[in-house]
Amino acid sequence: MAGSSAYELPDSLVSTGWLADAMAEGRVRVFDCTCFLVPDPKTTLRAESGRAAYEEAHIPGAGFLDLTGDFSDPAGRFRFTMPSPERLAEVFGAHGIGDGMAVVLYAADSPQWATRFWWMLRVAGFDNAAVLDGGLKKWRAEGRPVESGAVTLPPATLTPHPRPELVVGRDGVLAAVGDPGVCIVNALSAAQHKGEGAHYGRPGRIAGSTNVPSATLLDPQTNAFLPAAEIEAALRAAGAMEAARVVPYCGGGIAASVTAYWLTRLGKQNVALYDASLSEWVTDEKLPMEVG
Repeated sequence: MAGSSAYELPDSLVSTGWLADAMAEGRVRVFDCTCFLVPDPKTTLRAESGRAAYEEAHIPGAGFLDLTGDFSDPAGRFRFTMPSPERLAEVFGAHGIGDGMAVVLYAADSPQWATRFWWMLRVAGFDNAAVLDGGLKKWRAEGRPVESGAVTLPPATLTPHPRPELVVGRDGVLAAVGDPGVCIVNALSAAQHKGEGAHYGRPGRIAGSTNVPSATLLDPQTNAFLPAAEIEAALRAAGAMEAARVVPYCGGGIAASVTAYWLTRLGKQNVALYDASLSEWVTDEKLPMEVG
């Protein structure tokens, strides 16, 4: 489906009804971003590409973006390591996202895969992208059409306008620990935040961090986000809305992209995703963690 060089998306979150109309008018390019985290006794969770699920059923005309493939740095030490902004622009272009286009992202299950791609597009300097509220689950529940097979969209040119400040590494996070102007937010479950259940090698949380589980920001029946006012209230209760700077993290920078996405939607400017998150943090015993 062709993207319009003149069309600006009305919002960074769009409804299924809006998308159906926009597709009928040829205004957007749509991409399935599905990935699955499968329980694994060796690695806690194993990442599996959503390509097979995409080829079984996807929104008509949608391309596929594979986080386990081109969109993770093969030289990175950790799963899902984000490529450089320049590399991101190159691979997004190869998959059909280019300058002036309007892009809608969705996933079959959790929207965290779509928000991760939304954040990576921002890192590369592309802003005209939105997340489909409710994703494929809501789309199908409403009886909207799907198709099988694969769609190959023609390549495009995406000019990089790098925003490296949207991503932070371990040293930046360590400097933020104890800084009263920075709110470090854990997007994992409340149990994991306390140090209970599954963990990434050391239980608990980055010292001093607060907790807003990304899963609690969704309506479990529809997969759509809760009302913006409720999400803002949760982030405000965690201290994120008043902080001068916010650093969301999780296990590998995926669930935390939901936090980063919503903070940005709510007007926060100084937000940096800890890309490697606990996958990296737990590997160094000197880096402070808390439980309880």
